[in-house]
Amino acid sequence: MDNDLGPPAGRREWLGLAVLALPTMLTMIDIGVLFLALPALTADLGATATQQLWITDGYGFLIAAFLVTMGTLGDRFGRRRVLLVGAAAFGVLSITAAYAPSPELLIATRALMGIAGATIMPSTLALIMGMFRHPRQRGLAIAVWATALTAGVAMGPILGGVLLQWFWWGSAFLVGVPIMLLLLVTGPALLPDMRHPGPGRLDPVSVVLSLAALLPFVYGFKEVARSGWRPLPVLIALAGLAIGVWFVLRQRRLDNPLLDLRLFRIRAVSGALVLSLLVAAVQGGSGFYVAQYLQLVEELTPLQTGLWLLVPTLALIVGIFVSQGLAQRIRPAQILAAGVLVAAAGMLVLTRVSPASGLLPLLFGFTIVYIGVSPIGPLVGQLVVPAAPPGKAGSAASLQSTSGELGTALGIAILGSVGVAVYRGAVALPAGTPAGSAAGETMAGAVATAQNLPPELASALLDSARSAFAAGLNTAAAICAITFTVLAMVALATLRRVPPTGAAAPGPATAPAAPRERKLSRRGA
Repeated sequence: MDNDLGPPAGRREWLGLAVLALPTMLTMIDIGVLFLALPALTADLGATATQQLWITDGYGFLIAAFLVTMGTLGDRFGRRRVLLVGAAAFGVLSITAAYAPSPELLIATRALMGIAGATIMPSTLALIMGMFRHPRQRGLAIAVWATALTAGVAMGPILGGVLLQWFWWGSAFLVGVPIMLLLLVTGPALLPDMRHPGPGRLDPVSVVLSLAALLPFVYGFKEVARSGWRPLPVLIALAGLAIGVWFVLRQRRLDNPLLDLRLFRIRAVSGALVLSLLVAAVQGGSGFYVAQYLQLVEELTPLQTGLWLLVPTLALIVGIFVSQGLAQRIRPAQILAAGVLVAAAGMLVLTRVSPASGLLPLLFGFTIVYIGVSPIGPLVGQLVVPAAPPGKAGSAASLQSTSGELGTALGIAILGSVGVAVYRGAVALPAGTPAGSAAGETMAGAVATAQNLPPELASALLDSARSAFAAGLNTAAAICAITFTVLAMVALATLRRVPPTGAAAPGPATAPAAPRERKLSRRGA
């Protein structure tokens, strides 16, 4: 069987894997670094609460929206070519973001970075599948690729802390430039120019509809959280929902849909994707909040914040390894349900955090959350693709990546908006605070305003702002605890028949997949 799949991978393929792992790692580093840079760039650029959320999650929304599109373009024009074009654009845009003089330009640049970044994940994974044809080598290569994602989570806070300790906030965006340069220099020699033998047709209308549904809905939601139930934001959000319905109806009619809704009829696929989406949302939103809390409420430096965030990150890595061993003997539904209930307990701890409670309860609760969610990513990856029909494995893999990226962006947007609304309602501006100041809108604005006030007035303002920000964290954590509890029931209901990974024999969904991969690999070689 192995000989039929082609010769073993050599040094060129393994060097190519190392090159592909770096931009994969960057997709996660970029998020963690920006969380730490946000207070500094907010103070420098004067970004509003809504602008802060767009700076952080506009990137994720555009990645999610274009993942499937870029995968289709890679099938048609060559995965290496699409990856290198995206890498060049990402490098140039990173430099532009680093020196952005206004929040508006930074938001626009981050959005374009998301489109460029969407070339990375589908192209790197497709290239790995073609470069490593032996099942054992392919499994090891995919494990390295997945480890790069986890390493990016771990490196983001510490790398961001070091950079922001010694340099300005723009240095956070320059991290990707040398990585993309390395990819551009070595990629043509180390990576094959692969194409799919039968690429699907790209439907531009579906791409436009997906953006026209997602972005107006999120904008309307954020504006409602910022300024209340005004007619215009509500109408914009409803218009996004209506376009979303149009998008779904169109996908049901197309022979080659951008989003194959038929996969959601498979209980294991739909359940795993719901878990992936919502867990990513909770992780993204809570990670955004905790990074801000450590700097703005606990008054830690970016470097100190990055070092403290290594505690939950290391717990996440340990949890991944432990859960993989347990999954050999215990059904995934039971592991996932137990994990999200543990994460819910961690969120309940976060509902009790206050400025007076200090640092330890925050880190303790957040570490419990990361231990609880640690099985989700690896197990979902092992559930979605094998559960899909053989001809839909690529679509299932794209949906899995999209759910994670979209969930992270939605979590930052929704939980961040909830936090803004709670903060605005809870903060009390002392008499003498300048009218129209940003202190009533964001914690970062309160810190900036306090620097120009007399000591007594500044102290009163900061005390109120810290309590209001903690109240936002408590509310967001309560929402997350409820979400995790619901997800436990979803896991048990949709995945209860899936056997332990160690007991699962190759079924009809996986056995016939080899010829398709072999044909693709030979064409790409």
